[in-house]
Amino acid sequence: MVLAAILAAGAALRAQNPVGAPDNVILITLDGARVQEMFGGLDLDILRSTLKKGQAVEDQPVYRRFWADSPHARREKLMPFFWKTLMPERGSIAGNGSLGSTVRVTNRHRFSYPGYSEILVGEAHDDAIKSNDPIRNPNVTVLETVRERLSLPPARVATVASWAHFNAIAEHVEGATFINAGREAVAGHGLEPLNAWQLDAAPAWDFVRFDVFTFEVAMAHLAAARPRLLYLSFDETDDWAHDGRYDRLLDAYSRTDGYLQRLWTWLESQPDYRGRTHLLITTDHGRGRTPSDWRDHGEKVAGAEDVWIAFVSPAMSRRGEWKNQPALFSNQIAATVAGWLGVDWNALRPKAGRPIQ
Repeated sequence: MVLAAILAAGAALRAQNPVGAPDNVILITLDGARVQEMFGGLDLDILRSTLKKGQAVEDQPVYRRFWADSPHARREKLMPFFWKTLMPERGSIAGNGSLGSTVRVTNRHRFSYPGYSEILVGEAHDDAIKSNDPIRNPNVTVLETVRERLSLPPARVATVASWAHFNAIAEHVEGATFINAGREAVAGHGLEPLNAWQLDAAPAWDFVRFDVFTFEVAMAHLAAARPRLLYLSFDETDDWAHDGRYDRLLDAYSRTDGYLQRLWTWLESQPDYRGRTHLLITTDHGRGRTPSDWRDHGEKVAGAEDVWIAFVSPAMSRRGEWKNQPALFSNQIAATVAGWLGVDWNALRPKAGRPIQ
């Protein structure tokens, strides 16, 4: 009965969205997703470094699944929907240094909370946000401002995240927007079994749930609440790297590609989202570049400043990879997201990065 009521409410919202309805934005982050895997797929040197003495790389299931002779073929094996369909047909991606395209964070810390705050605020606040402790964000985020400026109910600006600390990161004023993060119970979405599943399947990491639960909550919220702005944050690309499980890290990329395909297919089936939804996909920080430091990131790790940004937007005609372009920065994301929704972020925060054109 609960699910039926939610679906009925969603149908009513769709009926209220005539042709020419306003645009929507979905912001997606993959925590600590290195440029090396995004643009080159499986890194053979790193895989070799994780094997025990006497193990042959060719005997590893992850090698048989994801290895190919060229970076292009490897990344297509790792994320086939992203590289074969989404980027060439619908979007573009910046950050491949071998093509003269760089994207970097501007905060000096180069770990998660500072990176996410930079994305959501458009400025680095290195003295105020200098740890991953779940302190309330001292800055009003783009999520809160969009909700206020567009006079939306909280449910229509939503954050669904695998990391529980997003309850503090995503908003300055508690309750200003909808947030479901970590192993938080899902209320009113017809997903009651998931509440037990995500506790029973709890990973070893503190304050985190598996990304599959995050994705299912996000899809249910999309269908029921029809948010204008949704922030979807995955975490396993960081967690498995810290654990040194390169095989499971690659599995996480592959699963995320499947989530993107499901999300895109759903968006294309919905009249109020099809053709009027902007996607921005990125990461909060990079990682080390070598077998000795790929698990790590932070101020002293070379490569942790290197990130990437992908765009799927009806306002952008560029397709494929950016080449020989001026550098982009994570502090431009907030203004870009706000601009897609008709909000001038730089008028409110003059020091923030400018929108990406």
